[in-house]
Amino acid sequence: MPELIHREIVIPNNTEYLAEVRKTVKEVVDKSRFPVEEANRIILAVDEAVTNIMQHAYEHDLEGNLEIELVLEVDNTKFEVVIRDSGKSFDPNDAEAPDLEEHIKNGKRHGLGIFLIRQIMDEVIYSYKQGIRNELRMVKYAGGKKGKVKENKTG
Repeated sequence: MPELIHREIVIPNNTEYLAEVRKTVKEVVDKSRFPVEEANRIILAVDEAVTNIMQHAYEHDLEGNLEIELVLEVDNTKFEVVIRDSGKSFDPNDAEAPDLEEHIKNGKRHGLGIFLIRQIMDEVIYSYKQGIRNELRMVKYAGGKKGKVKENKTG
């Protein structure tokens, strides 16, 4: 396997492009040492993150005029994705862990994205520059090395 595989894509803020995101992540992660089951979880985490951006950060842009940038890298030790957007900021540290029992009992079908991302990825680091852009960096280590959700406010 090559030392580093690097891919970048820019998509419109439109859920029709989620399939392209999943396909690109799959192509990159398939070239790694991650087992298929772990690769599928990584694809899910990235899909959840991009979906959240589309639904919440760009909630007023229903035409898909704004863009989301993804930078993906994988090597022998880790998979990393950086997702950038210029939508509304959101601090994932403000999201409380859901009460899964209550969530299921109430028949809720949404609201578990951040929880799933935290469960799947080893590092989830969010930063933003006021009025400029959001950046979400997610890392999954080969062999797993659980990190924490971090935030870095700049600007």
